[in-house]
Amino acid sequence: MIKNYVKIALRNITAHKAFSIINIAGLAIGIASCLLLFTVVKYELSYDRFQPNYHRIYHVVTQNNFSDGITYNSGVPVPTLVALRNDFPQITSGVLMANYGSQVTVLGSSTSQNAPDKKFIENSGFFFADPQFWKVFHYDWLVGDPSVLKDPNNTVLTQKQAEKYFGNWKNAIGRYLKLANTATVKVAGILKDPPLNSDFPLLIVTSYETVKANAATFNYVNDWHNTNSNFEVFMLLPENVSSHEIDRQLLSFNKKYNKVVKSSGNTTSNFLQPLSEVHFDKRFSNFGNQVTSKATLWTLSLIGLFIIVMACINFVNLSTAQAVGRSKEIGIRKVLGGFRWQLFGQIIGETTGLVFIALLLALGITSVCLPFIKNIALIHESLNLFNPQTIVFLIALSAAIILLAGTYPAIVLSGFTPALALKNKISSASVGGISVRRSLVVLQFAISQILIIGTIVAVTQMSFIKNADLGFNQDAVLVLNANADSAFHSHEEAFKQKALQLPGVQSLSFNSDVPSSDNNWSTNFAYDHRPDEKFQVSLKFADNDYFQTFGLQFLAGKSFEKSDTAKEVVINETMVKQLGVKHPEETIGKEIRLGGGTWKTIAGVFKDFKTSSLRDAIKPIMI
Repeated sequence: MIKNYVKIALRNITAHKAFSIINIAGLAIGIASCLLLFTVVKYELSYDRFQPNYHRIYHVVTQNNFSDGITYNSGVPVPTLVALRNDFPQITSGVLMANYGSQVTVLGSSTSQNAPDKKFIENSGFFFADPQFWKVFHYDWLVGDPSVLKDPNNTVLTQKQAEKYFGNWKNAIGRYLKLANTATVKVAGILKDPPLNSDFPLLIVTSYETVKANAATFNYVNDWHNTNSNFEVFMLLPENVSSHEIDRQLLSFNKKYNKVVKSSGNTTSNFLQPLSEVHFDKRFSNFGNQVTSKATLWTLSLIGLFIIVMACINFVNLSTAQAVGRSKEIGIRKVLGGFRWQLFGQIIGETTGLVFIALLLALGITSVCLPFIKNIALIHESLNLFNPQTIVFLIALSAAIILLAGTYPAIVLSGFTPALALKNKISSASVGGISVRRSLVVLQFAISQILIIGTIVAVTQMSFIKNADLGFNQDAVLVLNANADSAFHSHEEAFKQKALQLPGVQSLSFNSDVPSSDNNWSTNFAYDHRPDEKFQVSLKFADNDYFQTFGLQFLAGKSFEKSDTAKEVVINETMVKQLGVKHPEETIGKEIRLGGGTWKTIAGVFKDFKTSSLRDAIKPIMI
């Protein structure tokens, strides 16, 4: 019987070529789209799940409460680490500190060697960690163990990074590197390359004692007033301890150690962020510099569902429309003794065959498209389609398609009355319920319009972002990242003079970051010898050519004068408004103080520009 069903299914496919091609193509495109979306969503949800203690690892984050709102910081003040270990001895706490954009020089087998062609700018950064960090996070060691990071001037490399510097990772042990032209470190261990789906791009990890010994170079400030997002603490909670319990205890901890100036009414608190949220919580940055919204992943999943539902509806409509042509076949089968359940099984079998062919075609389409998915999704590695999760997904998706697309046509065809079928009295109007088919068509077009409208909105938004006035010049501006060490600073002026002699170079500025960036550096401040204000100011550091280079406009005053010491500052118009000053000119000549620093004179007020997302309100800014 089954052999007979297979023959008939093949005959129907070849006899109705147009029907078969449309159905198979529709299903194949739908399955391929779903599979690509599933791959993206699965990859994003897999970040750091390779950690064996994934569900017990927590990130200690900071919340700053001001009178005008709340801000968040992924880092903590440096003294927090020791305080946490004293007050929570039952919990393992590890520190990870990042340094970005600095130079790494390969010295070789002795500290005196220096190969000119072995200098690298590591934009993804290098890190400092203590041995306790490796008790919180698990990584495989090819050589050495976490104890090598107890001592200063020891570093470990990943296998890939060791091969980059020394050709063969086995030759790296005992060799030397110089970090940021300051700290000379010895390679004491090699890590197996961790998966790329991680928010911890550990390529170079140096002992925490090293950064303490080179505090000025690596901006290590052991002060409760300084919260740096590059200094982060992680906890591994015991099995029987909940994060809510620790959050309650952190309230007392904050009251004990909170050093924020209380005269302004500002408070700082800490709480635990699960490792499972590090990749998705947009309130905080992460070391991987990639935060994905879960709402985006849900939207992609919903789009995949819409696409496959449309493909199934298309299959149902075509199958029921074709039913008239098969009415005599069904009538003869029933007259010869065929049962309805046998006919139902035959139709489901034919649907299964079409779905299987569509699945094979979809796999081919996906294989071709998968390498290009990196252009629209931040996937850093080659993906393998044939893994256990994808296979389970394809089996479940195929079963769902067979049920959704095959059940209704099978019910309609197997329900024909033999007498009417043989007398040719079955018409397209009498096949199935007209209301059902019309409802399916309406649903199909409704989904199509939702997707089309969504696409138009997305294109419009991208056009708006592309053409939005950000308040500064971004055309023909070339940004070069440089390491901020003493060796580079000593050559700044010579570099600037040489660069300005190049044809087409009109202006050049050395600065901490461009006008619109991910910089969230902010601090408390006082204005005009008043007590600290009830809001914080965002900081940028630049030379006096910054304003000309980026085309910033002054509303009052002028740029600060060129000097080797920060004596003057400029502020934006939003800051003027929040200070309660009516006219920008009234702030010129007044003094301002950051934290507990010295008073500096306000030289000018510049027009607002966008510093981050267009969704965010413009912040008070000081340069």
